[in-house]
Amino acid sequence: MPSTAPSPTDTAPDPTAPGKERPPLRMRLAAPLALAGGLILDLAYPSVGWWPAAIIAASLGLVTLIGRSVPGALAVGLAFGAGFFPLHLVWVGEFLGPLPWVALAALQAVLFAAGAVPIALAYRLFPPRRGGVVLLPLLVAGLWTLRELIMGTWPYTGFPWARIGLSQVDGPFAQVASWTGTGGLSFLVVALCASAIEVMRARAPRRTLVPLAAGVALALLPAFPTTPAGELRMGWVQANGPSAYFDERAAGDLLAAHFTATDPLLDKDVDLLVWPEGAVDSDPLSRPATAAVLDDVVGRAGAPLLANAATQRGDDTYNTSLLWTGEGAPQLHDKANPVPFGEYVPDRWLYQAIAPDLIGLIQREYTPGANPPVVTVGGVELGLAICFDVIYDDVIRAGALGGAEAYVFQTNNADFRGTDENLQQLAIARMRAIEAGRAVANISTTGTSQIVAPDGTVLDGAAAGTTAARVSEVPLRTGLTPAVVLGSWPTVLAAAGALVALLLLGVTRRRAALRLDERNPS
Repeated sequence: MPSTAPSPTDTAPDPTAPGKERPPLRMRLAAPLALAGGLILDLAYPSVGWWPAAIIAASLGLVTLIGRSVPGALAVGLAFGAGFFPLHLVWVGEFLGPLPWVALAALQAVLFAAGAVPIALAYRLFPPRRGGVVLLPLLVAGLWTLRELIMGTWPYTGFPWARIGLSQVDGPFAQVASWTGTGGLSFLVVALCASAIEVMRARAPRRTLVPLAAGVALALLPAFPTTPAGELRMGWVQANGPSAYFDERAAGDLLAAHFTATDPLLDKDVDLLVWPEGAVDSDPLSRPATAAVLDDVVGRAGAPLLANAATQRGDDTYNTSLLWTGEGAPQLHDKANPVPFGEYVPDRWLYQAIAPDLIGLIQREYTPGANPPVVTVGGVELGLAICFDVIYDDVIRAGALGGAEAYVFQTNNADFRGTDENLQQLAIARMRAIEAGRAVANISTTGTSQIVAPDGTVLDGAAAGTTAARVSEVPLRTGLTPAVVLGSWPTVLAAAGALVALLLLGVTRRRAALRLDERNPS
């Protein structure tokens, strides 16, 4: 029978973690299990999209942290991150090669490992049979959420792409997001996993009722109701043109591709035409010839066109959605969060010195926008998000608070053809529909485009790599969900509360240890 004694890494003195509980798993077993957990977690996201995998993976990740020292927690956290992020983000290498993929995956794995330390400390400071199946799981879930918040905001606006909550769009808990938001759903899923672990650690089968009842309650909780407000007839185009950064094309090819692909819609009765991100490859605000083409489309369709182009205003370049009516200045929304190392290079002087050939390939330098992500079409407010912005909670919330009755997400996935990137992004778009209780039109240059109902189900769509021109009835809704009204505050408070609780536990344990030393001097 193999020994269960802790490895030297876990028995090293650690003044920041005064608990004396030994890890139930030796490091030589915990590290491979953590690695396996990371690999399993990727299965919860598209293209596989098996939502239970997130519960299995999170549980493995937590079990391997029990009783660990700070070095041990870093080791197993890094093993989990090394299993998950390179696999989940492999599509990043399609754009600029393997170096950006390795760099992003490594950074995410390191941040994930650093976030494992507070969770391990929680287990050491709050041993079994003290935290029960409620208090300790809530603390652990709060610390997991804290890690997601940090990774979603830092560095360079963060990368909130792979939160646990986003993996649940096809699971029984998805509608909970309308009450709690994606971050709150992450918190609840991890709390359920941690509670089930505590039941097993305490060997108390009767307490199984607690996580089981909580899980059933979450599964039965309906989505927060929003109010139907009619429909919008939307014509949308997926032109499948040469829209990747390094695709060979001549000036005007993308505009021509979308103009041609729109032709079947010009005799249809529509309220709005939608083209995807990057559909117009010259600035219609400064080029009369480009503006004339958009005027022609609008005039022939008898409806406004929501287009997208790089626009220049002063010395700044923006990734801009334009509601083109042919009558006066268009309504504009500029992308709030340009993609670091894709649409701009932060601290270019530094990275140019490190990898000059690679950084030299990225000539774009988009400026973050500050105008509201909302346009008005015939009295109907539509919320907007341009590609990467779909992952930022504040952009989606701003649209709903601005009166949006549905959302239009314009995106360009051409740089990642043949990968899971567009499907992962679609899952995020579907979760956004549930959060806000609003339909979403996610329109892509090369696919996959979809019309999503307020409950996250797909109403219409076009497969990746195909040309499509469709008319869809997009349901409109009014009323604000708790997820929109409260925004990120519940998640922030849960994370901050967990951090404060951890600090208080540390102080309490330290004082208890000092009193014990005073009573039993050596």
